[in-house]
Amino acid sequence: MKTHDWHLEGALEAFYNEGNAKAVQEKNRWEVLFNKYKDPKADMIMADGISNLCNDLQVEPQDIVMLVLSWHFQAETICEFSKQEFIGGVQSLEIDSLEKFKKKIPFLRSELKDEDTFREIYNFAFDWAKEKGQKSLALETAIGLWQLFFAEMQWPLVEHWCQFLEERNMKVISRDVWLQLLEFAKTVDSTLSNYDAEGAWPCLLDEFVEYLIENGHCGKKSDE
Repeated sequence: MKTHDWHLEGALEAFYNEGNAKAVQEKNRWEVLFNKYKDPKADMIMADGISNLCNDLQVEPQDIVMLVLSWHFQAETICEFSKQEFIGGVQSLEIDSLEKFKKKIPFLRSELKDEDTFREIYNFAFDWAKEKGQKSLALETAIGLWQLFFAEMQWPLVEHWCQFLEERNMKVISRDVWLQLLEFAKTVDSTLSNYDAEGAWPCLLDEFVEYLIENGHCGKKSDE
């Protein structure tokens, strides 16, 4: 007020102008960050831009933390960030510089330790990673994701599961199998001691149990 000779109208106008200038400046920082990685031929960040972002963040492109980041950005497609997804995501994470981006990585990684958040990210990954227009997830993609997720969970049967699918010459994974496998890994003991053959598991998981027993990977169920 004093700087405006105690004129209320002038002081309010200056206040709002300063606020608008600050908002524009912040928007510019997000725009600069986006433009640093955007594709030269599209208003999106594509695979090369994500690779460059990973280099700057000092993480590998296949690091699961990039999947967590994609979940925060609500990205529709693997290896792509639209301008809206990227800027909306960094805003929600309060990131407006590369330095803040780097400092956010430990937080993103720690989110996987929360069971509910882990489940949300796992469920998100199916639609994010499947090819556009497809209802199922390619087996090769699914295996790569399972190895990431179940390394975090330390599920001891993940390699047997992947081998089982490859031996069956599976090509794609349905949403039901994707979702139910997480429940299986969380609830069924790796020795199969609490596996219920009458449970509502997808047939593929029942066949996996038979495969484990037949190949001597696990002891038979306790009720047999």
